[in-house]
This record gives sequence, structure tokens and C-alpha cells, in this order.
Amino acid sequence: RHLTNKPNIATSSNQSSKNMCLHIDIKSSFSDLIKKIKGEKTNAPPLTPEDIVGVLNDRGWEAEIVNASSMPDLQPVNPDGILKCVDGRGSDNTAMLGPKMPGGIYAIAHNRGVTTTQGIAAITKEVIEMGHVPSVHGDDSSDMLGCGFFKLWVTGRFDDMGYPRPEFDADQGAAAVRDAGGYIEMHHGKHAEKVVLINLVDGTTLDPIEDDQRFIVDGWSAGKFGLDVPKFLVAAAATVEMLGGPKKAKIIVP
Repeated sequence: RHLTNKPNIATSSNQSSKNMCLHIDIKSSFSDLIKKIKGEKTNAPPLTPEDIVGVLNDRGWEAEIVNASSMPDLQPVNPDGILKCVDGRGSDNTAMLGPKMPGGIYAIAHNRGVTTTQGIAAITKEVIEMGHVPSVHGDDSSDMLGCGFFKLWVTGRFDDMGYPRPEFDADQGAAAVRDAGGYIEMHHGKHAEKVVLINLVDGTTLDPIEDDQRFIVDGWSAGKFGLDVPKFLVAAAATVEMLGGPKKAKIIVP
């Protein structure tokens, strides 16, 4: 075959340069955002809720910032409330006013790369020492595999994000939490969450409402446990996406 038209080298080169600059700008902006969330030195302004909205928008979400004053059910964390999963379904537990993280204490293990039952037991004791009631959960249809976050983790759905899989199954993980002094919660019913609430108001949380479900992510709690906050937030968003949840979020600010 013969090419009838030669490419315009000058035009192609110019377009390539533009694309390269765009790629570098995006990479630089993302790098700045990661540094801001981690609190590292950067020339960019400090992390803002607008940054989180921007990241979610880039993932195809609808996201908005709301003031704590518009959330009448935002309450101080109660030390008797379990540190529980973000799951919005009904539960056999009534002590709901503890911090909420994907999978309960599994979020801490996942973020830190902890993969053994010994590590889970140590995190359970750490949570107790920090004034909270540690927990993981199952549900009435899948027993201890009823936690969607843990199921994604143990089946390798986070592999491409660099998270090693746990070396234990759901029953072994629950036993490790229970034996170390934690609580095993059981959810019931089907998922019907309509929104993801990302709460940035330190020391507060919201009560799940079985008849008006929402995922509740207490973002401030990641900092309390010294987690990698960017990874925590991205893993939370990815969990909702992989479970087919609503790509709609409200970022709650003081």
C-alpha cells in the first residue's frame, strides 16, 4: 500500500507537545493533592474540601460540600458506640455512635497492609486503647462474608491498587476480633443507600437510618489512627463503586 498523504510533522509535533504538557500538568496537580492530604510540603494551597469534590468529580461522582449546621443528626462520638462499617443497613447493634470506616477495623488493617489474624488482634486492642469499641460485621444472608469491603479485599478486587490480600478468611478474622475484645455486628436486609456522607467534622458521626440508608464515612477518623488518608479516601470511593453504590457524595465540613 502507498500512503497518499504525508503527515504534517510540525502539526503532529505541536499536538504531541500539548498532550505531553497536559499530562505533566495533571500528574503535577495530582502529586500536589496527595502531598496536601498527607500534610507534606508543597507549593499548592492546603487541602480543602473542594479538592475532595474535584477528585470525586473526576471519578464520575456528583459531590457537594455541606455545612455541619445543615446536618441535624450529626452528633459527638460516644465511646460506647462501636467503631463500625459504613454499611447503611439495619443491624442487631444499637450502639451506633462510634466512628465509621469501611469494614470497621478492617479499614485500618487494609490501609496499613496488615494481613494476619495476629495483626487484626493487635489493631483490635489498639482501638480499645484509643477509647473505641472495635468491630467487624457479617449479615443475615452471607454470614461473615456479608461485609462487602472484606469480600472485595479477600477476593483480590484491591490487588491493582497495591493492597495485599488478607491471609485469613472472614470467619477467622471475626474470631480474631472477638477474642481480642471486639464486637461482631450482624446487618440485615438489602443495600439501598442513596448517598455517601464523608464527614470531616472531628469527633462526630451520624446514626445510620435503616429506612433511609446512606453510607457514612467518618473521614476524620483516618487521621486519628495515623492512616494514609489519600489511600483511605480512594479505597472508600472504590468500595462504593465496586459494590454498585451511589456515586453521589456530601462532604460535611465544620
